[in-house]
This record gives sequence, structure tokens and C-alpha cells, in this order.
Amino acid sequence: MRKNVTGRTVFIVAVILICVYGIIQTPNSHGIPTSVSGLKDNLKSNIRLGLDLKGGSHLVLQVHVQDAVKSEADAAIERMKEELKKQSIDYAGIDRNDPATVEDADKIQIDVKGIPSAKTTAFRNVVSEHFPQWILTPINASDYRLNMKNQELITLKRDTVEHSLQTISNRINQLGLTEPTVQQYGQAGTDYEILVELPGVDDPARVREIMQTTAQLEITAVKGGPYASKEAALAEKGGILPVNTKLVKERSHGDAREEWYLLSKSPVIRGTDLRSARAGQDDMRKWNTQFSLTPDAGKRFGRFTEQKIGNYLAVIMDNQIFSVAVIKGRIEDSGQIENISSEQEASDLALVLRAGALPATIQIQYENSVGPSLGADSIHAGIVAGLAGLLAVIIVMLLYYKRSGVNAVLALFLNTIILMAALAYFNAVLTLPGIAGVILTIGMAVDSNVLIFERIREELRTGKSIVSAVDAGFSKAWWTIVDTHVTTVVSCAFLFIFGEGPVRGFAVTLTIGLISNVFTAVFVSKVIFDYELSGRRQLAELSI
Repeated sequence: MRKNVTGRTVFIVAVILICVYGIIQTPNSHGIPTSVSGLKDNLKSNIRLGLDLKGGSHLVLQVHVQDAVKSEADAAIERMKEELKKQSIDYAGIDRNDPATVEDADKIQIDVKGIPSAKTTAFRNVVSEHFPQWILTPINASDYRLNMKNQELITLKRDTVEHSLQTISNRINQLGLTEPTVQQYGQAGTDYEILVELPGVDDPARVREIMQTTAQLEITAVKGGPYASKEAALAEKGGILPVNTKLVKERSHGDAREEWYLLSKSPVIRGTDLRSARAGQDDMRKWNTQFSLTPDAGKRFGRFTEQKIGNYLAVIMDNQIFSVAVIKGRIEDSGQIENISSEQEASDLALVLRAGALPATIQIQYENSVGPSLGADSIHAGIVAGLAGLLAVIIVMLLYYKRSGVNAVLALFLNTIILMAALAYFNAVLTLPGIAGVILTIGMAVDSNVLIFERIREELRTGKSIVSAVDAGFSKAWWTIVDTHVTTVVSCAFLFIFGEGPVRGFAVTLTIGLISNVFTAVFVSKVIFDYELSGRRQLAELSI
């Protein structure tokens, strides 16, 4: 009467083997470890621990979108100057305001002064044809103001956050950190924040510096200097800088005195022109960062350097001069950044250049570091709590349900194995709230067995045979179990959708545990009963 017991048993054994393999397999090679140490290493690799268990850093970064808006306005000003020059339209000046905060980014404006009345129509045509994302408003007969359209602002700020998120992800991934989390945080379009979680970070200060480095590389012509101070440079120029120039301070080197240079505002090479970058050493064994240019940038750089032999070039990173060098000949496809103190600094600079420049500066809004020892304490406390609960459940089930309690215990162990295997196969992260979900799963699993066992008892009291009572007990308890599990899974879905990291970890582990519990508490437990009762229909009493 139990012809399919063997087939179902084989299926259960196959599930167990697949789950065990998923937990202990060697990552990437998918082999089986041959030593105890290999087994431990595989367990650590396959069961990924979250920040609260492994230790590391939790940061919330704010993207200063106003920087990207100002950069867009500066680019528009440069293009406008070129177009007005082509159309022979004179002007007294073109400048923009300086929004200082994220909230002020929407207030960006460009003022154009001194347009001759005879050129008004031509000027309007230039704006409408080449600057459609700006709204032109006359201030008086010769002065005009441009404001960026609202939809353009929204798109620019959104793209800035997405670009920043992608750039930070690229940088962190190149560091070789395991299981980092980089995602948008808070309400999109209002907070402009990014959540970064870095489990197992050994040097959080270095990671913070790499993430915050804007990496805006510029190679530009030197117009004057060095000067002992900014005031000295201004004094030499009569208090007013020449058109299209700026003063930039050289990067400090220990106790060396500060030096300022007068540079062209229009760089010959930008960070976007780079093809690759790597750490290297010169003939004197001093570290530098070597870079290569794209073909178009190489040709442009070659033409420029050929015409400027004997002049000076400055390499600028994040508004600091890294090095100033004389042009000795034509330079096309490569260059290097000098005055770097160590291999680590050279490698980090190459990393951020390869990953791309951030479109805006990044500020750390919130930071919380979890030490590895605290993570180990959390794991220990979670394991102790889980084992204590499991032991208590086993004792109660065996004392109250006698031999039938063994069914529940076996199903419970299999449920835990399936849960761990699912975390390993899906690359899910186990957090402290996740451990709470595992413990709650134990309670739900016991609850399902209690429902089944009590239903079997009721059927036995009505005078049914043992086999009939077992069949009826599982059949009638089935829908109650499904109902309780489905409602809980729906609740977990809402927790996952609207919750943050820790709450999501709880929802994931609980959902997996509930799904596996339906399999173990109903299917596996029923097979164990059937296996015990096969060929023994005349049992006088069931140990339950």
C-alpha cells in the first residue's frame, strides 16, 4: 500500500545531498573539500555574513549635486563664448552664480551682460539653437539671464547620483572587497544619498579616501608662477587675473613651502580622455601613476605639445597641482603623474582614474564601524541562542510526542540544512536579524508539527486505525499549515519591499525557512510515518 515510499525517500536523500553540496562546495571550482580546514574555508565563503556579523563599515554618502549643476553651467558658458565669437557678437561678460548647497542647486543661473542691441536677435538665435535646455530671460536692453529648465535639472541630478553610485561601485570592486553593498539611499530625487556597506574592511580610512576622491584630472598650460602665495600672484597681476585663467595651489610635500601657479582654465586633457592608468616607477625608483590616452585625445595632446615645446604643463587632480613639467617634445598617447610618496598612493590614484571621475564631490553624512570582535560576539550569541532554542524544542517534542517527536526533530534538522543551502546557492547575506529569522523558523516548524500531531490524535480518538489516522491528520492539517505560511510570507514580502538592510535580511531568511518548512513538516514527516507503518497496518498503538 506504500509503493511510492522508496521513490519519495530517494527524492529526500537527493535533496539532502544537493543542499549539503551547496553548503560545502569549493567556490568557483565547485569541488568538494578534501580536508577539515578546506571545509571550514568553504563554509565561510558560501555562507556570506553581513556587516553586523563580520565587522566592517556602514556609511551614508551625500552627493553634492550642485557641483554637477555648476559644471554643466561652466561648460555651457565656454560653449556660449565660442558660439558668440563665431557669430561676431560682442559681450561685456558671462558669469554664473555659485549655489553652495544641495538645496540651492535648482537656483543655478548664467548672466550675460553687454549684448549690443543690434545683435539681440542673433544672440537669441544662438541660445535657442545651441542651448535649448536653458530658459532665456531679458533683464534689460543689453543684459540677459539663463535658467536651466526644471526637467533638465531633475534629469541632471538623477544622472549625477546614478553616475556617482556606479563610480563608487567600480572603485570598491577594484579594491577586491567581498560582498560590498552600494545602493541609493533615502528618497530618490530629494536626499541624493548613497548607502555603502563594506563587510570585513581592514583599512576603512583608505576606503573612505578612495570613495571621496573626485578624481577630476586636468592637464593644462601654465601661464605663470610659481608664487609664494595667492596674494603675491594677485599683486603681480594688479589684483585681477587675466581672462580664462585661475590660480591653483601645488600639492603640499611635507615641510616644503606652498607654491601657487597661474593656469589656463581650459584644460588640454580631462579625466574622460584617459584609456587606462597604473602604478609605476621612474629611473630613480620613485613611484608615479602612468596613464594612456584615447586615440582622439592623444592626437589633440600631440598637436598641443608640438606647438608648446619649452613651455610648462601642470597636472591637476581635484584642484591641486600634482606636478609641473616642461614640454621637451611632442607627447601623444601617454603621460605620468609624479610627486607620489608610495606604491599604495600610486595604486590608489590609478584605481580612481580607471574607475572614472565622480561627477560631484561626496560627503559622508553618517558612518558606523563594526569591529570584527563585535561581529564574532554577535555570531556566538546568535549560535548560542539558536542552539538553546533548538535543544529546548527537541526535549519538549520528545517528551510530549515520544517516538513521533523524532519525526519532528529530523524534519527540523533538514529544514535548517535547506535554509543554509538556499543562502549559499542564492548568495544571500546572513545578518543578525537573519539569525532571528532562522530561530523564528524553528518555532514555525514546530508549530506545523504540533498541528499535524494533534490532528492525528483527534483522529485516533474517533476510533480510526493508525494508518487512516495518520493520513487524515496530514490531509486535514495541510490547509491550515498553508494558510499560516502564506500569510506570513506575504508579511515578509512587505518587510522586504519597504524595509532596509537588516529588516530585509530577516524577511529573506524567514521566507526561505517557511517554504522549506512546508516541504519538511508535511512531505518529509509523512514519508517517515509511511516508512514506519509500511507493512504494519495492525499496530495496536502509535507512539504519539
